This record gives sequence, structure tokens and C-alpha cells, in this order.
Amino acid sequence: MSIDPFSFADDLGPEKVIHIYDPATGLKAVLVVDNVAAGPAIGGIRIAPDVTVEECYRLARAMTLKNAMAGLAHGGGKSVIIGDPRAPAEEKARLVRSFARAIAQIEDYIPGPDMGTNETSMAQVKDLIGRAVGLPREVGGIPLDEIGATGFGISVALEAAQDHGNYQLSGARVVVQGFGSVGMHAARFLAEKGATLVGVSDSRGARTCPGGFTLDRLIDFKRTGGSVSEFDEGEAVDGADLVGVDCEVWIPAARPDVLRADNVKTMRAKVIAQGANIPATPEAEALLAEMSILVLPDFVANAGGVICAAVEYHQGSEAQALTTIEDKIGTNIVAVLERAVADKLLPRHAALAIARDRIATAMTFRRTF
Repeated sequence: MSIDPFSFADDLGPEKVIHIYDPATGLKAVLVVDNVAAGPAIGGIRIAPDVTVEECYRLARAMTLKNAMAGLAHGGGKSVIIGDPRAPAEEKARLVRSFARAIAQIEDYIPGPDMGTNETSMAQVKDLIGRAVGLPREVGGIPLDEIGATGFGISVALEAAQDHGNYQLSGARVVVQGFGSVGMHAARFLAEKGATLVGVSDSRGARTCPGGFTLDRLIDFKRTGGSVSEFDEGEAVDGADLVGVDCEVWIPAARPDVLRADNVKTMRAKVIAQGANIPATPEAEALLAEMSILVLPDFVANAGGVICAAVEYHQGSEAQALTTIEDKIGTNIVAVLERAVADKLLPRHAALAIARDRIATAMTFRRTF
């Protein structure tokens, strides 16, 4: 995990890069607090066996941009714990609590759930340090994974972008790469708008069903511990083949850089809504634009979870969270796509320009020493 933290520093951050090791628990972790000009950073705790400092920084920067784009009074940060996200609950709790103790004094970072952590993990963090978002209802939270806040935001983004992407959600065929809490809820909300899930994957395999999966059955099967590769509809395929499945909507909702220059040339979708953070390389996004495939950038389209978290942190209700997600993401998608057309930019570059302007303005309000 060794890397020069200044190799990715720029005018926005990061403000802190902290390496954490606890020999008593075996905890190995990294926290990046990127930028707090607008307020304390909100960003998830990710557990994975192969995360790096660079990935943590890139995720933290995505949160800075996401929170600025959503107009939240928060900056961006991220933390990663090296470990097995499927470890027994007691082992995971030990690592999460060890991490919480280590960051108790880093008061400008507010942890939330991410891959490998959940509402229970956040309750454990808050129990020790008094701050976390994405909490269970029983301790005053709005459980964003349970209500599907990020997936709901993805559906809002896709609906708002219809006029720019040469597609309609009613009758659209959808592929979800990463059928976890984000992808599952995105498919559910899109089904309510008339779309059909025809391709899906998780960490253990992938499956396609050109006629459409019975979504409720698939979700129940997944929630009871099954892999989509073992489901009894459609046929099992190699996960890499999902890129070439004929569809209108393609949603990457898993790890970074799943879309690359070496695989996007087989993409057949009309629009890609980035449910995961940094799921495509810059080269891939440039190629997709040349192929006239609309890409809705991660830090705009998948902001539902952090918007929900911010509403929770400021003691708002679940209904307020969903209304705020719909308003902010719908408005921002239209603004980004209109600027992209007007300035002849990729949607990501248009979104970056808007977000950076907002962060730069927030930074002018801070004292310098």
C-alpha cells in the first residue's frame, strides 16, 4: 500500500492521508480526507482485500465532487479497510470497531456505509465515536441501503436524461453489473418505470435472460444468499460478456474501472448510468462518446446515498431524503447535459467544471494561515 501521497495532490486536496495499523486486531486501513471547504467530509468505509491508497484517494475525490454537485454542506472523504467483506460478523465488527477507535479524533470525517459495511457497521462506529450516517432506524438513522437511496437516485438520473440519450425507460432493457444494494434497488425502481432486467452479475457469476428476469424472485433469491449465476431463469455467462449484452441501459454498480478501453468497444447500450464510483477509465468514457453512448457520471448519478446520509445527519426524515434526492439529482443531470451540449464537452467534464466551481467558491470562504 506504499505510495507517495503527494503524487495525486492538487489544488483541492487531499487534506489528510492517514495510514492505520492496529497489531491487536490486525487492522490495516487508510483514511483520506480530501476537501472540507463546504463542511465535514462524508464518505463510506469500504472493506475489500485488494484496495490501495490510490483507490482510496480516487474514491475520496469522487465524494468531494459528489457532495459539491449535490449542493451539500459537506466535503469528501473515504476510508478502506483491508479485509474480507464476507468475513464472519464478529470478525468484521472487530475490525470496524478498531477502525472507529483509530479515527475518533478525526472530527472532520463522518463515516458512512460502503461496499462490505452496512447499517450495523455504522451503529458500531457511532457507539464508539458518536458520529456516523446510514444508521439503523432504531438509533435515529435513515437506512439508505434498506430504502435503496442510491438505486433510487440512479433511476431519477436515467429518467431525467431520457431526452438527451435517445432512449425511453418504458420498455428499456437493463443490465446491472453488481447486483448488490445499489444495483438491486436500481433495477427495482427502473422496473416501476417499465424497464426490464435482462443481464445481471455479482461477485460469483453472471446471467442473462433476453425475455427479462422475474425481478422479485431474483431479489428474494439473492437476499437469501444465492448467487445470480445459480438462479433458475436465463443462462449463466462469463461476467466479462455482460458488456456486449444488447440493451438500452447499462449500470456498473460494483468496483472501479470495470469499463476500460479494452472492453467497451462491444458495448451495445444507449446509456450508462454509473452506479459505482469511478467504474470507467477516462479512455473508456472517451471511446463511449465516440460510439454515441451517453454516460451519466458517477458523482452526479449515484449521489442518492450521500444525499440521504446528509439529510439524516441534519435530522431530516426519510420522506425528505427521497424528495431531496429526486430534486437534486434530476436538476443536476439536466444542468450537466445541457452544459455538455453547449460547451461541446463530455458529460463528465461538464460535471467536473460545475463541481469544481462550487468547491473553489467554498474554499474562498475559509481562512488561510
